[in-house]
Amino acid sequence: MLFRPLYQIPNWLQRFYAGAVWRRDTAVYLTFDDGPIPEVTPEILKILREKGAKATFFVVGDNVRKFPYLLDQIIAEGHRVGNHTFHHLPGWKTSLAEYMRDVSACDELLRQHAGRDLRPLLRPPYGRIRHSQCRELQNAGYEIILWDVLTHDYNSRYSADKLLQIVQQFTRPGSIVVFHDSLKSGERMLETLPKAIDWWRENGYELKTL
Repeated sequence: MLFRPLYQIPNWLQRFYAGAVWRRDTAVYLTFDDGPIPEVTPEILKILREKGAKATFFVVGDNVRKFPYLLDQIIAEGHRVGNHTFHHLPGWKTSLAEYMRDVSACDELLRQHAGRDLRPLLRPPYGRIRHSQCRELQNAGYEIILWDVLTHDYNSRYSADKLLQIVQQFTRPGSIVVFHDSLKSGERMLETLPKAIDWWRENGYELKTL
């Protein structure tokens, strides 16, 4: 058995992030962080298309700046997008003013592509965010999305089989599951993703966007 706190944040710790969302209702919410990038994003989209599944992509603004056509493709195929800051900033090491400027820069790009009625979602990089940043973001209308299952797909010591084991052991009704749309995660994540989608469906889970 896997050690739960590495993959599923304990409820007592979640309370330190007042107002953040860790789980929702009874569906599974598949999410991807850190993209979009041409080496991985199109392959994710191909799998999701073939499986008839939707996901939420928390994108880095600088990647959107470099590869705007990938964000357009994500949106055109019916997926949700959220803010992952412009420069993938660690909130614990960043001043409030700098953090908010970086979030706003990413948000401006997202709204150019997704429209002004975009509901603002934000996932803090590394899950690290200060209370002052949380308050400021929530006052500005952002919904802060964290996670219920962290797959560790970025860890080169983990096999695709272990990623699938994490999904199977820790998914529960309402789970928000994190994969990464990155070079570091790509090979393991892409091998795991279709198997995870099949397993969720075989076990009665509906896949929704946030």
